[in-house]
Amino acid sequence: MEHTDDDRGTEARWHGTRVRLMAGDITQVSVDVIVNAANSALAGGGGVDGAIHAAAGPSVMAELRERYDGCPTGSAVSTGGGDQPARWIVHAVGPIWRGGDAGEADSLAGAYAASLDRAAEIGANSVAFSALSCGVYGYPLEQAAEVSLRAVQAWLSTHPDGHPEDIMWVLRGTPVMAAFRGALAALQEGTAE
Repeated sequence: MEHTDDDRGTEARWHGTRVRLMAGDITQVSVDVIVNAANSALAGGGGVDGAIHAAAGPSVMAELRERYDGCPTGSAVSTGGGDQPARWIVHAVGPIWRGGDAGEADSLAGAYAASLDRAAEIGANSVAFSALSCGVYGYPLEQAAEVSLRAVQAWLSTHPDGHPEDIMWVLRGTPVMAAFRGALAALQEGTAE
């Protein structure tokens, strides 16, 4: 990736893994795994979930129905990638924001960790996340960004072998990118590899 002044605050290296933030469309990223912001019924929906299902085609929904009977909040399941560029899709269920006192942070961190567990199980070298729970689930952006980045950093620290070489967040919209950039910068100030 070529670096410009606009790239500052969008990359880090944690435990040997390149971690980066990028603006774009997650359905167009060529990686091993994209992480879908799924609902617990794994029934498809709007936002990122709808876009991923539209790009992947009906085979992904058929596989979900055949293999799984839903997915609890804070967990994740995997399917093939269907008709979009990624080889696999991990469907992660983040929490609905209920004010912050209903275990949302633990559930959100769990969804990211479970996503990386699924990615590791299938041998993925590259993973692209969406901003889980930041759409219709209403998780405040700054808090979600901090929880998600910390969760991935913690997962990497406890999985020295068999982790992806490249992890990215593919983000849409200036407020989302700003929140994740701020959280990444704060973590980089307090973290040395």
